[in-house]
Amino acid sequence: MNAKYLVVTVVEMIIKVAVIAAFVVYIFRGAAIAYDFGYRVFADEPVSAAGGRTMTVGIGADMSVKDIALMLEEKGLIEDANLFIVQEMLSAYHGKVLPGIYDLSTDMSAEQMLEIMSTAPEGTEEKEK
Repeated sequence: MNAKYLVVTVVEMIIKVAVIAAFVVYIFRGAAIAYDFGYRVFADEPVSAAGGRTMTVGIGADMSVKDIALMLEEKGLIEDANLFIVQEMLSAYHGKVLPGIYDLSTDMSAEQMLEIMSTAPEGTEEKEK
């Protein structure tokens, strides 16, 4: 009876250690993913370093930041739409993106794109005068 009790106790201990180890690995991986995302929010890098390609994008009056981010990601101007949404929320240009047609490049950071999209397009200023 003592041998059976000892085996059951050892098996229980092994299972508990395995569950705790799996939990620690899960928490560590989650923390690493969260750190990477947070780092990319503030250490924004353009899609291409130099000599990027320029694209013309149209922003409609009814487009949300999510719609804009998905469009920019689809065109290859940004790598992650969710990252762009967070960057817009934390930037000085939050809620200031104006509808219009803009020339954006793959060598621009999200901050630079937001700055351009927050200023009135050239054609709009001429119509107002």
